[in-house]
Amino acid sequence: MTSAPVAFLKGHGTENDFVIVPDPDNAVDLPADVVARLCDRRAGIGGDGVLHVVRSAAHPEARDMAGEAEWFMDYRNADGSVAEMCGNGVRVFARYLQHAGHITAGDAAVATRGGVKRVHLAKNGDVTVAMGRARLPEDGVTVTVGDRSWPARNVNMGNPHAVAFVEDLGHAGDLFTEPPYSPARVYPDGVNIEFVADRGPRHVAMRVHERGAAETRSCGTGACAVAVAAARRDGADPAATGTPVTYTVDVLGGTLVITERPDGEIEMTGPAVIVAEGRIDPAWLASARA
Repeated sequence: MTSAPVAFLKGHGTENDFVIVPDPDNAVDLPADVVARLCDRRAGIGGDGVLHVVRSAAHPEARDMAGEAEWFMDYRNADGSVAEMCGNGVRVFARYLQHAGHITAGDAAVATRGGVKRVHLAKNGDVTVAMGRARLPEDGVTVTVGDRSWPARNVNMGNPHAVAFVEDLGHAGDLFTEPPYSPARVYPDGVNIEFVADRGPRHVAMRVHERGAAETRSCGTGACAVAVAAARRDGADPAATGTPVTYTVDVLGGTLVITERPDGEIEMTGPAVIVAEGRIDPAWLASARA
């Protein structure tokens, strides 16, 4: 256990906010209880998750990706649980790498538990992430809030999503707790649930309950899942037509632009901002581990 202060930064992508812990050599111990305390908005720094920045070669889960991506995004949800991917997190992670001088504007690669993600940092501040291909399992669920229920499309973006189209986003309720869904067996490890309302042609708005974090201001993989579900609902399939499909997705924290290409690759573009940096008091960190 280190007695020295631990560096941190705070960043957000469309107000999906993260505590960033630079740790190139994977020397900082971040058990679930410490992550949860860091993300606590009253007793800690506050965030929807932690971006643990580690060199791929130094992390056992990323060593086989070190040849493609120098840096590994060891992402944790706000409750301390490990997550496969976080789309907004990748954008903020890339912005941190640029901020720290590890990469420059242009193309870069980030290792994640969902595979290596390609990113492009534009000079206007936007970051585009190649999010991979969506999988569309046939088994969906029914999501219920109060006395309303909706069928939800099963979309997997490296992590699981249930996408429900609603008339009014207010029908999603407060989203403090996970909305019930059935059958539960479809998502044995939990699920991110998106509620989606139309705003115009190829333009939707969403709210999301993220597993392990409750409602968040934005969810990048969720926005991708929503765009794919909306495209299929609207009869658009780039693989069949050979034409890319782009949807604008409004989230509570801003706007993301999602493009699905004929080869199935999905690209997400949006802002990513570093807002602060500082040091975590070692005494507080020790108490969080107690």
